[in-house]
Amino acid sequence: MTGVTENAEHHALRTAVAALGRRHGRTHDPESRDALWAEAGKLGYLGVNLPEEYGGGGGGMAELSIVLEELGAAGCPLLMMVVSPAICGTVIARFGTDEQKRRWLPGLADGSRTMAFGITEPDAGSNSHRITTTARRDGDDWVLTGRKVFISGVDIADATLIVGRTEDARTGKLKPCLFVVPRDAPGFGRRPIDMELHAHEKQFELTLDDVRLPADALIGDEDAGLLQLFAGLNPERIMTAAFAVGMGRYAVARAVAYAKERQVWKAPIGAHQAIAHPLAQVHIELELARLMMQRAADLYDAGDDVGAGEAANMAKYAAAEACVRAVDQSVHTLGGNGLTREFGLASLITASRVARIAPVSREMILNYVSHQSLGLPKSY
Repeated sequence: MTGVTENAEHHALRTAVAALGRRHGRTHDPESRDALWAEAGKLGYLGVNLPEEYGGGGGGMAELSIVLEELGAAGCPLLMMVVSPAICGTVIARFGTDEQKRRWLPGLADGSRTMAFGITEPDAGSNSHRITTTARRDGDDWVLTGRKVFISGVDIADATLIVGRTEDARTGKLKPCLFVVPRDAPGFGRRPIDMELHAHEKQFELTLDDVRLPADALIGDEDAGLLQLFAGLNPERIMTAAFAVGMGRYAVARAVAYAKERQVWKAPIGAHQAIAHPLAQVHIELELARLMMQRAADLYDAGDDVGAGEAANMAKYAAAEACVRAVDQSVHTLGGNGLTREFGLASLITASRVARIAPVSREMILNYVSHQSLGLPKSY
C-alpha cells in the first residue's frame, strides 16, 4: 500500500512502524499505550519530522504522517503525535529561539517530554479572530487570562502551547501569539470533560487566571503570530488525516478477514457482492484520501504553506469522510459481532467521528474551499 509519492526510505519506515504496531496491537490499557509511546520515541519515530541537530530524524510531515497512519492501521494510534511533535514541535523548530529549541525539541523528539496545544475556546471554537484569552505585558513578564476547552492530554503533558492574543501597540487590535505554559504554572487550572469517547488522551477545560510567564515563554516573533499559528495548524490537519486513514484501514482489514472466514450457505460472505463491493468502495476512498494527505505533506515539507493549507484541509475532509464510512461498513459486515468487544470495532463508531469534528468541522473546511479555492463570496 505504498503511495506514489513515497520513496524507498518511506517504504522502509512504513514497514518498520507497521511491525512495531503489530507487536503492540489494539489495547485500551494505559501502561501498554505508554510503553508504545516510549518505544516509538526510542526508535526515533515520534521525532522523525524534527531537526537532526536536536535529536530528530530530519524529515517532515511526510514521514511523521506515515508513522501515525501505520500505528493506526495496527489499531494503536497515538493521538498525542498530532499535538506534541506535529503542532508544537513544528512551531518551535520553525520559530523558536535557539534556547527554546534546545529546551524542548530533544524531549519532544524522543518522547520523554510532551506538549499539549490550546486554541479552542467555549465561545470561539478555533476561530483565531474571536479568541478571548489575552496576554499582557507586566514588566518583562507576560500575564495570561482566559479559558480553553477540549484540550487533549494536558494531564500527561509537561506544558501546553497556548494561543492567546496581545494588543498591537500601533493599531490597538488584538493579534494571536503562542506561549508555552508549564503544567504546574500558578493560576493554570484544568478540569476533565466527561466524554462518551473512551480514549487514553483525556479532554480538558482550562482556566488561565493571571498566569505569569517569563519573557521567553513567547514563541517566535510577537508580530508573526498568525503565520506561526497556521504553520502548526496545517500539520495538525495532515496528521488528523493520517489518524483517520489508519483507523479506516484497521477497520476494513478486520472486516475483510471476517468476510473471508465467515460462511453462510457454504460460501464465505465475502464472495457475495453485497459484502464485497461496499468494502472495495471504502478501500478506494481511503486510498484517495491518502493521496491527498501525501500531497499536503509534500507541499508543506517543500515550504509551500499556501498550497499546503488548501491540500491539508482537503485531505482532512476526505480522510474523515472515508474513515466514517469505512468503520460503518466494517461494523455492518460483521453484523452483531461488529458490536461486540471481542472484535473491537464498535468503539470506532464514536472514535471515527472525531476526525469529522476536530480540529475543525467539515463545514468549516467546506467554507475554506468555497472561499479560497473557488473564490465564492463569504456568508460571514
